[in-house]
Amino acid sequence: MTKFLNTRAMLLATALAFAPAAYAETPADVLVVAHTIDDIISLDPAQSFEFSGNDVNNNTYDRLVDFDPLDLDKGFQPSLAESWEVSEDGLSITFTMREGVKFHSGNPVRAEDAAWSLQRAVKLDKTPAFILTQFGFTADNVETNITADGNKLTLTMDKPYAPSFVLNCLTANIASVVDKELVMQHVEGEDMGNAWLSNNDAGSGAYVLAGWTPNEAVQLTAFADYFQGAPKMARVIVKNVAESSAQRLQLEAGDIDVARNLTPTDVEAVSTVEGIKVQDEPRGRILYMGLNQKDEVLSNPKVVEAMKYLVDYEGIAGSFLKGQFMVHQAFLPSGYLGALDENPYTYDVAKAKALIEEAGMAGKTITTKVRDLREYVDTAQALQASMAEAGLTLNIEQMTGAQVLDAYRAREVPIFLGEWGPDYSDPNTNAATFAYNPDNSDEANATGLLAWRNAYAVPEAMGKATVDATLEQDGEKRAQMYIDLQKQYQAEAPIVPLFQRIEPTGLRDGVENWNSGKAVTSVIYRAVTKGE
Repeated sequence: MTKFLNTRAMLLATALAFAPAAYAETPADVLVVAHTIDDIISLDPAQSFEFSGNDVNNNTYDRLVDFDPLDLDKGFQPSLAESWEVSEDGLSITFTMREGVKFHSGNPVRAEDAAWSLQRAVKLDKTPAFILTQFGFTADNVETNITADGNKLTLTMDKPYAPSFVLNCLTANIASVVDKELVMQHVEGEDMGNAWLSNNDAGSGAYVLAGWTPNEAVQLTAFADYFQGAPKMARVIVKNVAESSAQRLQLEAGDIDVARNLTPTDVEAVSTVEGIKVQDEPRGRILYMGLNQKDEVLSNPKVVEAMKYLVDYEGIAGSFLKGQFMVHQAFLPSGYLGALDENPYTYDVAKAKALIEEAGMAGKTITTKVRDLREYVDTAQALQASMAEAGLTLNIEQMTGAQVLDAYRAREVPIFLGEWGPDYSDPNTNAATFAYNPDNSDEANATGLLAWRNAYAVPEAMGKATVDATLEQDGEKRAQMYIDLQKQYQAEAPIVPLFQRIEPTGLRDGVENWNSGKAVTSVIYRAVTKGE
C-alpha cells in the first residue's frame, strides 16, 4: 500500500508541475480542488460516513438510483437500475438492471453484484448501515429479503414503506454497487473485502480512484467507458488545504480551480478579484436552538414562543453569519421533498417580553453551554443580549465540542445551539429526530433523537404523523404530510430551526457546472467543464 500511495503522490506532483512559472494555471483537462479532506477514514462505501469520503465515493461508484448533476431538484433518477416496480402489497420493489454497464475492472455490472453489495453493507453493520436496516433487513434475513434473478433485483421489506422513502435512501453511498468478483479476491478472513476497499475502489462510477494519500490528496482519473459518457475532466485532484487563507491565495494564483472552505472574510476578498467567481449552494445542515424541557423556565409554552421572537434572524444572517447561513425556520432543508420555506417568526423583543411576563418568568436566569466555535458563540451572545431586553438573563459557558456534546446527550444543556446534518436524502432523516420521541424517559437513552436530547415529549399525534409519512405511497401526498408536520412543529415545538448552512465555493473563471451536491448529495464531478 505504501508503494501505491507513493506512486500516486508522484503522479500528483507531476500533474501540478505543468504550469508556467510566471503565472500558474492548471492543465486544461485537470480539475484541481482545494478542500479539507483530513476526515477520510475509509473509502469502503459500506463504512464511509464522513463528508470527504462520501465526496470520493459519489464519483467512483454508482447506485441503483441517483441524481442528475445538472438538475438535483428533479430528485432521484434511474441509474444502474433503468426501471423499478412496486408490488401490490407495497412490501417489495423489483429493479430491472441496465444492460451493458461495466465496472472499472471491465466486469459487467449485474443484479447479483447489486444484491451482494446491499447484503454486504447490512452484514458488515458499519456506521451507515441503519440507512438500510431501517427497512427490516438484518444479517440473518438479508440474503432472503434482497435477491437477484437474472437482471432483476428484488428488495422485500418488513412494512409497505413509501417508495420515495426507499428510493431516496438508495441514493446514499452505503447503497453503492461494488464489483463482487473483484472484491472477493481481496477478502481477509470475514471482512468481506473491507480492509482492501478502504484504500481501493471497485466501482463503476465516472471516475476511478487513482490514489489517496491520507491528509494530503485524492486523485481520480476519468473512466472512459462510463455508461453515461466519459466525464469532461480527465483527472480530478483534491488537495488537502486546511486554511481558508491558503485556499484563497492558491485560487488567486491559479494553482487551483476550486476552493471549497473559504471563510466569509476570504469570500469577500476573492469576490473582487478578476478571474474568480463565488457560487453559493444551500447545504443540508440546519443550525437550530434546542430548549431543554427539563428547565423550569424553558418548559413554559409562553417562554418557548417568546424565544422564537428573540432571535434576530435577518440581523444575524446579514452580519457574522453572512455567506455561511440563510434564514430557514423548518427542520427539512430547502431542496428536500416536502421542504417548507416559510419563515413565520421575526425579531420582536416587545412581543417576547410580554409573553415572558405573562408566563411569570421575568427576572429568571438560565445558564447554558455552548461549543467554542465562533458562529455558535456569536449567535449565543446575540441571543443573550435580546433575552436581557426581554427580562431573562443568559449565562454562557464555552466548552469544547466534545464536552458540549456529552452534556447535550445527557440532557444537561438548557439552550443548545448547534447544527444537525441529514444522513440521507429523504425527509424522514430529519423528521425522525426532530419530531419523533416515543419514550421521553431518561432510561430510554435515545441520544440519536434531538427531541429526546431536549426532553421534548413529542405529542402522540405528531409522532404518528412522522411514522405515517414513511408509509404513504403517493409522493405528492407524502410531501404535503411533511409540510403539514413542519407547520405544526413550527408553532409548538421547543426545538427551533434557525438557519440553513450555505457553502460558498470560489471558482476560477471558466469552471462551469460545478455542483457541491446542494442539500441532498455529495459533490459531482462528471459534468464539470473548464473553458479557455
